[in-house]
Amino acid sequence: MTPLVTVEEVRQARRTLTGVVRTTPMEPSRGLTGITGPVYYKCENVQRAGAYKVRGAYVRLSRLDHAQRARGVVAASAGNHAQGVAVAAGELGIRATVFMPQGAPLPKVAATRGYGATVELVGSSVEDALAAAQDFAARTGAEFIHPFDHPDVIAGQGTVALEVFEQCPEVRTIIAGVGGGGLISGIGVAAKALRPDVRVVGVQAHGSAAYPPSLRAGNPVGLSESATMADGIRVARPGDVTFPHVRDLVDDVVTVSEEEISQAVLLLLERNKLLVEPAGAVGVAALLAKAVVAEPPVVVVLSGGNIDPLLLLRLIEHGLAASGRFLRFTVRCSDRPGVLAAILGMIAERGGNVIDVMHQRYDPRLAVGEVAVALSVETRGEDHAAHLSAALRDAGYRLSFQSVASQ
Repeated sequence: MTPLVTVEEVRQARRTLTGVVRTTPMEPSRGLTGITGPVYYKCENVQRAGAYKVRGAYVRLSRLDHAQRARGVVAASAGNHAQGVAVAAGELGIRATVFMPQGAPLPKVAATRGYGATVELVGSSVEDALAAAQDFAARTGAEFIHPFDHPDVIAGQGTVALEVFEQCPEVRTIIAGVGGGGLISGIGVAAKALRPDVRVVGVQAHGSAAYPPSLRAGNPVGLSESATMADGIRVARPGDVTFPHVRDLVDDVVTVSEEEISQAVLLLLERNKLLVEPAGAVGVAALLAKAVVAEPPVVVVLSGGNIDPLLLLRLIEHGLAASGRFLRFTVRCSDRPGVLAAILGMIAERGGNVIDVMHQRYDPRLAVGEVAVALSVETRGEDHAAHLSAALRDAGYRLSFQSVASQ
């Protein structure tokens, strides 16, 4: 079995990274402290290339010998690892090729190319990109840089924890998102060596949670399906190197829903003015959902900030809906003059703000003399949304909801 990474290797990685990566800031939470005591955010979303990944990538590339560097490197990623490898390769003068899924967010693809890497778009998943990258390595002799399953990568990611202990020496719980496990493995190495009393908790998305069944089985177990908006942690199988680190050094791995993730992204944007991608916000989601036992002070690692603007627009709407502040519903009513005005008037009288209206007369599912009015309404929260819905129902209107908050 591969031995676990040591804290001395993490310290060596930090020396390697001096002058290359940022010591990212620690920000107090606005919105979570009242839930669980003092909470702080470790803001890797403002790291070079927008995520912690550059730490592990640079350490891994810096330890290649002259012949390996001459052959170049190849990687596969949905975005953050791609950018980390591109930045590290540019710093070290190494030619980099990165395979990304065809559906990878366009800003991440553009950024990876902007950092100097050659990007190849293949397949529909990270697994497809990994297979293509490994085939490229076999054909060309390029060194394959795994996104998480290598001791050098784990050591590099563990430098996040060294900074946490310096910035918040009283920390009692560290929470971070988990995909393949490189970040949480590195945090576990540093925490259990330096502060074994500190609780280390990983968070996965419900739709891509390979660690809970793997930990129960005692070995890495692959998922038959893996789906989540949090593309940075959408990994179908734990790594062979990372798994024993998580098993031995991480206290718990919990999961959160897509709705909880979207609410966390929105909270960070609204309350802390922090732009964080879904994968970087899962730790906050776990605290909001009370899915984790967290002794304060708590430090949540915001692992990345590379979010597609189109996804951000959808997340804002989804987050508003999940928190009861945005309703989408259809009212079926009689097709008589004044009915639409009456509905809009009821909403306005009760403080709702109508964002969008669509009036449909010709749906074959409607009865003769009936219309469907699709409405998007901004509300002040769950109680206000429930009050508004009840008032419309009491007035005799039939409502069907598209809002996750009202289902």
